[in-house]
Amino acid sequence: MDSSLHLVDSPRSSRLAGFYRKPIEERAAIVAEWAGLDADDVEALRAGLSLAQAGQMIENVVGRYSLPLGIGANFVVNGRDVLIPMVIEEPSVVAAVSYAAKLARAGGGFHTGSTEPVMIGQVQLLDVSDPERAQADILAHKMELLAIADTSPTISALGGGPVDIQVRYLAQTPTAPMLVVHLLFDTRDAMGANAVNTAVEALAPRLEQLSGGRALLRILSNLSDLRRAWAGVAIPASAFDGDYASGLAVIEAIAHANAFAVADPYRAATHNKGIFNGIDAVALATGNDWRALEAAGHAYAARDGQYRALTEWRVDYAPVDATADPSGAGERSDREPVLAGRIELPLAVGTVGGATRAHPTARVALKVLGVRGARELAEVMAAVGLAQNLSALRALATEGIQRGHMALHARQVAIAAGATGDLAERIAAQLVAEGAIRVARAQELRAAWGGPAPKRGEA
Repeated sequence: MDSSLHLVDSPRSSRLAGFYRKPIEERAAIVAEWAGLDADDVEALRAGLSLAQAGQMIENVVGRYSLPLGIGANFVVNGRDVLIPMVIEEPSVVAAVSYAAKLARAGGGFHTGSTEPVMIGQVQLLDVSDPERAQADILAHKMELLAIADTSPTISALGGGPVDIQVRYLAQTPTAPMLVVHLLFDTRDAMGANAVNTAVEALAPRLEQLSGGRALLRILSNLSDLRRAWAGVAIPASAFDGDYASGLAVIEAIAHANAFAVADPYRAATHNKGIFNGIDAVALATGNDWRALEAAGHAYAARDGQYRALTEWRVDYAPVDATADPSGAGERSDREPVLAGRIELPLAVGTVGGATRAHPTARVALKVLGVRGARELAEVMAAVGLAQNLSALRALATEGIQRGHMALHARQVAIAAGATGDLAERIAAQLVAEGAIRVARAQELRAAWGGPAPKRGEA
């Protein structure tokens, strides 16, 4: 399903020029007006999770651990402007993704799509004496098994529920042969772990009867390769013109950098980590399970037997006047070079249930995004992952990754040295100018410029 994202209709623009220069309170006010947040929503952004709420979410709670929530700006997804809530501790990520989204606007933004939200539940069957017959018997009773697995009235009422049964035989394992039954379950707007686990638990006794074996594991698979989202973009080379090289040279370098990650797993690991800098930040902001997303994404990256890049970037050529040559045929000299990029990966996320609704800030983050369901959220995440990758590759192919990153890292070093406010900004600027971004040097500058001595426990 291409271009399926349908955000709330609005003439608003996500192009927030100078947003990063504004005070935090003013930024929050801009986002509140943009997303139509009420006073309770704004308070949830400020205060986050209460201690009492934290105590209800997990066990043995003794406190809370806060992380910054920032806004990725400039995004256009399927023709709609979107602001992206992102929770992350690493400097430069939000700035980088916003810059990439600004580049993407020159090509009309991101275009996305997704599959139906089908998850896989597994039942492991041991001691099956006749695997072929067991497989035939299980498949012959498919409709009965689907009826047994229809354990969620809420999901069924929304058009979801069990959709298929598959059987796999694993003849060679480290212990013994085993039959594995897959339940395919449409979870609609839920991530679906609880629903799928309940369904496979219900299936296990009947599968034991049909196979003559015994059921051991009954659990969801996080390799959700039937539940994928994708995003694509095509950006004119002229958008990359700058101080370092021509736009064409930059996009050619980006394509070469991506090819490195396709061919080499050592590079691919770092390449894909950068993608998840963006995806994980949105997952955290919306209360989704970023560990599950990473497990699925990295497994999917190795689906052909070698771990590879999750993205594709190539130099393409578009007609300078598309109305004159809609087929794209003709000489390259008559066509404009563009950077074409695409990402596709499993993204099992939810907009109902779990932390997405239990966490007050996650509810506000979903409101800011304006998505109407889990598929739309997954598509936005795919666009963010592609944007994050674009920003990293552009930096690597031009000035190097450290220039922008270290400038932002210097601020953290200044704060670690005990500086605050304007003094922290002055020290950070000096550290960058000296090319010595170290806590010891920041402490020297703090003392020289009259900063207060650090409190006990600080650097």
